[in-house]
Amino acid sequence: MIELMMVRLPEIVIVIYALSILLYFFDFLEHNRKANRLAFLLLSIVWILQTIFLCLYMMETGRFPVLTLFEGLYFYSWILITLSLMIHRILKVDFTVFFTNLLGFTVMAIHAFAPIQRPAMAEQLISELLFIHITMAILSYGAFTLSFVFSILYLLQYKLLKGKKWIQRLWRLSDLAKLEKICYVLNLIGVPLLLLSLILGLQWAFMKLSFFQWYDPKILGSFFVFLIYSFVLYLYRKKEVFGKTLALWNSASFLIVLINFIFISRLSNFHIWYE
Repeated sequence: MIELMMVRLPEIVIVIYALSILLYFFDFLEHNRKANRLAFLLLSIVWILQTIFLCLYMMETGRFPVLTLFEGLYFYSWILITLSLMIHRILKVDFTVFFTNLLGFTVMAIHAFAPIQRPAMAEQLISELLFIHITMAILSYGAFTLSFVFSILYLLQYKLLKGKKWIQRLWRLSDLAKLEKICYVLNLIGVPLLLLSLILGLQWAFMKLSFFQWYDPKILGSFFVFLIYSFVLYLYRKKEVFGKTLALWNSASFLIVLINFIFISRLSNFHIWYE
Protein backbone atom coordinates (compact mmCIF):
# COMPACT_ATOMS: atom_id res chain seq x y z
CA MET A 1 0.00 0.00 0.00
CA ILE A 2 2.78 2.42 0.95
CA GLU A 3 4.74 1.57 -2.19
CA LEU A 4 1.65 2.23 -4.35
CA MET A 5 1.10 5.60 -2.65
CA MET A 6 4.75 6.52 -3.20
CA VAL A 7 4.36 5.77 -6.91
CA ARG A 8 1.05 7.62 -7.36
CA LEU A 9 1.51 10.59 -5.03
CA PRO A 10 4.09 12.42 -7.18
CA GLU A 11 1.82 12.05 -10.21
CA ILE A 12 -1.16 13.47 -8.30
CA VAL A 13 1.00 16.29 -6.95
CA ILE A 14 2.15 17.23 -10.47
CA VAL A 15 -1.45 17.56 -11.69
CA ILE A 16 -2.58 19.69 -8.73
CA TYR A 17 0.63 21.70 -8.90
CA ALA A 18 0.03 22.44 -12.60
CA LEU A 19 -3.55 23.60 -11.89
CA SER A 20 -2.26 25.89 -9.15
CA ILE A 21 0.34 27.45 -11.47
CA LEU A 22 -2.27 27.97 -14.19
CA LEU A 23 -4.61 29.73 -11.76
CA TYR A 24 -1.78 31.95 -10.51
CA PHE A 25 -0.98 32.79 -14.14
CA PHE A 26 -4.64 33.65 -14.77
CA ASP A 27 -4.61 35.90 -11.71
CA PHE A 28 -1.39 37.52 -12.95
CA LEU A 29 -3.03 38.39 -16.27
CA GLU A 30 -6.58 39.19 -15.16
CA HIS A 31 -6.21 40.28 -11.51
CA ASN A 32 -8.71 37.66 -10.39
CA ARG A 33 -8.71 37.27 -6.62
CA LYS A 34 -10.89 34.15 -6.69
CA ALA A 35 -8.34 32.44 -8.91
CA ASN A 36 -5.59 33.59 -6.54
CA ARG A 37 -7.34 32.12 -3.49
CA LEU A 38 -8.08 28.82 -5.26
CA ALA A 39 -4.48 28.64 -6.49
CA PHE A 40 -3.21 29.18 -2.95
CA LEU A 41 -5.55 26.43 -1.69
CA LEU A 42 -4.33 23.98 -4.34
CA LEU A 43 -0.72 24.83 -3.56
CA SER A 44 -1.38 24.19 0.13
CA ILE A 45 -2.76 20.77 -0.85
CA VAL A 46 0.41 20.15 -2.89
CA TRP A 47 2.49 21.00 0.19
CA ILE A 48 0.46 18.58 2.34
CA LEU A 49 0.81 15.76 -0.22
CA GLN A 50 4.52 16.44 -0.64
CA THR A 51 4.95 16.31 3.14
CA ILE A 52 3.09 13.00 3.27
CA PHE A 53 5.34 11.60 0.53
CA LEU A 54 8.39 12.87 2.41
CA CYS A 55 7.26 11.09 5.58
CA LEU A 56 6.47 7.86 3.73
CA TYR A 57 9.86 7.94 2.04
CA MET A 58 11.55 8.44 5.40
CA MET A 59 9.59 5.49 6.81
CA GLU A 60 10.70 3.27 3.93
CA THR A 61 14.37 4.27 3.93
CA GLY A 62 14.78 4.93 7.65
CA ARG A 63 16.66 8.21 7.05
CA PHE A 64 16.22 11.81 5.97
CA PRO A 65 15.98 11.82 2.14
CA VAL A 66 18.76 14.06 0.84
CA LEU A 67 21.48 11.62 -0.21
CA THR A 68 20.76 11.37 -3.94
CA LEU A 69 19.89 13.79 -6.73
CA PHE A 70 16.39 12.24 -6.80
CA GLU A 71 15.94 12.99 -3.11
CA GLY A 72 17.68 16.36 -3.24
CA LEU A 73 15.42 17.66 -6.01
CA TYR A 74 12.32 16.65 -4.06
CA PHE A 75 13.51 18.27 -0.84
CA TYR A 76 14.49 21.42 -2.76
CA SER A 77 11.00 21.59 -4.31
CA TRP A 78 9.41 21.11 -0.87
CA ILE A 79 11.58 23.89 0.56
CA LEU A 80 10.53 26.29 -2.23
CA ILE A 81 6.83 25.66 -1.62
CA THR A 82 7.22 25.95 2.15
CA LEU A 83 9.15 29.22 1.97
CA SER A 84 6.88 30.73 -0.68
CA LEU A 85 3.75 29.96 1.36
CA MET A 86 5.34 31.43 4.49
CA ILE A 87 6.53 34.60 2.74
CA HIS A 88 3.15 35.05 1.05
CA ARG A 89 1.38 34.90 4.41
CA ILE A 90 3.89 37.02 6.33
CA LEU A 91 4.99 39.67 3.79
CA LYS A 92 1.88 39.79 1.59
CA VAL A 93 3.86 40.29 -1.62
CA ASP A 94 1.70 39.24 -4.57
CA PHE A 95 3.12 37.06 -7.37
CA THR A 96 5.90 35.74 -5.09
CA VAL A 97 4.23 32.34 -4.96
CA PHE A 98 3.65 32.31 -8.72
CA PHE A 99 7.23 33.05 -9.75
CA THR A 100 8.77 30.86 -7.04
CA ASN A 101 6.64 27.89 -7.95
CA LEU A 102 7.36 28.14 -11.66
CA LEU A 103 10.82 27.00 -10.55
CA GLY A 104 9.40 24.61 -7.98
CA PHE A 105 7.12 22.95 -10.54
CA THR A 106 10.03 22.49 -12.96
CA VAL A 107 12.09 20.81 -10.24
CA MET A 108 9.14 18.66 -9.16
CA ALA A 109 8.48 17.56 -12.75
CA ILE A 110 12.11 16.51 -13.16
CA HIS A 111 11.86 14.57 -9.89
CA ALA A 112 8.56 12.89 -10.78
CA PHE A 113 9.89 11.39 -14.02
CA ALA A 114 13.42 10.64 -12.87
CA PRO A 115 14.43 7.10 -11.90
CA ILE A 116 14.60 6.51 -8.16
CA GLN A 117 18.20 6.49 -6.97
CA ARG A 118 19.77 4.93 -3.91
CA PRO A 119 23.07 5.97 -2.32
CA ALA A 120 25.80 3.75 -3.72
CA MET A 121 28.43 4.56 -1.10
CA ALA A 122 28.97 2.23 1.80
CA GLU A 123 26.55 2.66 4.70
CA GLN A 124 29.35 3.52 7.12
CA LEU A 125 30.03 6.70 5.18
CA ILE A 126 26.52 8.01 5.86
CA SER A 127 26.49 10.06 9.05
CA GLU A 128 24.49 12.79 10.77
CA LEU A 129 27.17 15.27 9.76
CA LEU A 130 26.51 14.52 6.10
CA PHE A 131 22.76 14.94 6.51
CA ILE A 132 23.22 18.33 8.16
CA HIS A 133 25.71 19.39 5.47
CA ILE A 134 23.37 18.56 2.58
CA THR A 135 20.25 19.90 4.32
CA MET A 136 21.89 23.25 5.08
CA ALA A 137 23.17 23.50 1.49
CA ILE A 138 19.66 22.95 0.09
CA LEU A 139 18.21 25.49 2.55
CA SER A 140 20.78 28.05 1.39
CA TYR A 141 19.84 27.33 -2.23
CA GLY A 142 16.20 27.86 -1.24
CA ALA A 143 17.07 31.31 0.18
CA PHE A 144 19.04 32.19 -2.98
CA THR A 145 16.12 31.03 -5.13
CA LEU A 146 13.68 33.31 -3.34
CA SER A 147 16.19 36.16 -3.55
CA PHE A 148 16.24 35.57 -7.31
CA VAL A 149 12.44 35.61 -7.45
CA PHE A 150 12.26 38.92 -5.59
CA SER A 151 14.95 40.28 -7.91
CA ILE A 152 12.77 39.39 -10.90
CA LEU A 153 9.81 41.10 -9.21
CA TYR A 154 12.01 44.14 -8.62
CA LEU A 155 13.04 44.30 -12.29
CA LEU A 156 9.42 43.89 -13.38
CA GLN A 157 8.26 46.65 -11.03
CA TYR A 158 11.13 48.89 -12.14
CA LYS A 159 10.18 48.40 -15.79
CA LEU A 160 6.54 49.25 -15.10
CA LEU A 161 7.52 52.39 -13.22
CA LYS A 162 10.06 53.42 -15.85
CA GLY A 163 7.49 52.99 -18.61
CA LYS A 164 4.82 54.73 -16.50
CA LYS A 165 2.51 51.78 -16.99
CA TRP A 166 0.12 52.45 -14.12
CA ILE A 167 -1.73 49.18 -14.19
CA GLN A 168 -3.21 47.14 -11.36
CA ARG A 169 -0.25 44.76 -11.31
CA LEU A 170 2.01 47.64 -10.31
CA TRP A 171 0.43 47.97 -6.89
CA ARG A 172 0.48 44.22 -6.26
CA LEU A 173 4.26 43.90 -6.67
CA SER A 174 5.06 45.93 -3.53
CA ASP A 175 7.38 48.94 -3.53
CA LEU A 176 10.94 48.77 -4.82
CA ALA A 177 12.55 49.47 -1.44
CA LYS A 178 10.73 46.53 0.16
CA LEU A 179 11.67 44.15 -2.65
CA GLU A 180 15.30 45.25 -2.45
CA LYS A 181 15.37 44.76 1.31
CA ILE A 182 13.91 41.26 1.05
CA CYS A 183 16.56 40.31 -1.54
CA TYR A 184 19.27 41.49 0.85
CA VAL A 185 17.82 39.64 3.86
CA LEU A 186 17.47 36.38 1.90
CA ASN A 187 21.09 36.63 0.76
CA LEU A 188 22.06 37.38 4.34
CA ILE A 189 20.38 34.11 5.37
CA GLY A 190 21.73 32.03 2.48
CA VAL A 191 25.41 33.00 2.75
CA PRO A 192 26.07 31.82 6.34
CA LEU A 193 23.98 28.68 5.74
CA LEU A 194 26.12 27.83 2.73
CA LEU A 195 29.34 28.59 4.63
CA LEU A 196 28.34 26.32 7.52
CA SER A 197 27.36 23.64 5.02
CA LEU A 198 30.77 23.85 3.34
CA ILE A 199 32.61 23.66 6.67
CA LEU A 200 30.60 20.61 7.75
CA GLY A 201 31.03 18.99 4.32
CA LEU A 202 34.80 19.40 4.40
CA GLN A 203 34.92 18.05 7.95
CA TRP A 204 32.87 15.02 6.91
CA ALA A 205 35.10 14.40 3.88
CA PHE A 206 38.32 14.54 5.93
CA MET A 207 36.83 12.17 8.51
CA LYS A 208 35.14 9.64 6.22
CA LEU A 209 36.88 9.57 2.85
CA SER A 210 40.15 7.72 2.39
CA PHE A 211 40.96 9.80 -0.68
CA PHE A 212 39.89 13.45 -0.75
CA GLN A 213 40.66 16.16 -3.31
CA TRP A 214 40.07 19.72 -2.13
CA TYR A 215 40.06 20.87 -5.77
CA ASP A 216 37.06 18.67 -6.61
CA PRO A 217 34.77 20.58 -9.05
CA LYS A 218 31.80 20.43 -6.67
CA ILE A 219 33.81 21.94 -3.81
CA LEU A 220 35.27 24.67 -6.00
CA GLY A 221 31.85 25.42 -7.47
CA SER A 222 30.23 25.69 -4.04
CA PHE A 223 32.96 27.98 -2.74
CA PHE A 224 32.60 30.11 -5.87
CA VAL A 225 28.87 30.48 -5.17
CA PHE A 226 29.69 31.46 -1.57
CA LEU A 227 32.26 34.04 -2.72
CA ILE A 228 29.93 35.55 -5.32
CA TYR A 229 27.06 36.06 -2.86
CA SER A 230 29.46 37.28 -0.17
CA PHE A 231 30.83 39.82 -2.66
CA VAL A 232 27.29 40.97 -3.49
CA LEU A 233 26.56 41.43 0.23
CA TYR A 234 29.81 43.37 0.65
CA LEU A 235 29.00 45.69 -2.26
CA TYR A 236 25.47 46.23 -0.93
CA ARG A 237 26.74 47.10 2.55
CA LYS A 238 29.23 49.53 0.98
CA LYS A 239 26.29 50.99 -0.99
CA GLU A 240 28.09 50.30 -4.25
CA VAL A 241 25.40 47.90 -5.45
CA PHE A 242 21.70 48.49 -4.85
CA GLY A 243 18.36 48.69 -6.61
CA LYS A 244 18.32 47.49 -10.20
CA THR A 245 22.03 46.64 -10.11
CA LEU A 246 21.52 44.43 -7.06
CA ALA A 247 18.64 42.65 -8.79
CA LEU A 248 20.81 41.99 -11.85
CA TRP A 249 23.69 40.72 -9.68
CA ASN A 250 21.28 38.40 -7.86
CA SER A 251 19.93 37.05 -11.15
CA ALA A 252 23.42 36.35 -12.49
CA SER A 253 24.50 34.79 -9.18
CA PHE A 254 21.49 32.47 -9.21
CA LEU A 255 22.47 31.16 -12.63
CA ILE A 256 25.79 30.13 -11.06
CA VAL A 257 23.82 28.37 -8.28
CA LEU A 258 21.88 26.37 -10.88
CA ILE A 259 25.02 25.48 -12.82
CA ASN A 260 26.72 24.31 -9.63
CA PHE A 261 23.67 22.43 -8.33
CA ILE A 262 22.77 20.62 -11.54
CA PHE A 263 25.81 20.42 -13.80
CA ILE A 264 29.11 20.86 -11.91
CA SER A 265 28.12 18.16 -9.42
CA ARG A 266 28.27 15.63 -12.26
CA LEU A 267 32.01 16.27 -12.55
CA SER A 268 32.63 15.48 -8.88
CA ASN A 269 34.82 12.49 -8.02
CA PHE A 270 33.11 11.73 -4.73
CA HIS A 271 29.85 13.64 -4.37
CA ILE A 272 27.39 10.89 -3.49
CA TRP A 273 24.38 12.26 -5.36
CA TYR A 274 26.05 11.08 -8.54
CA GLU A 275 27.84 7.97 -7.45
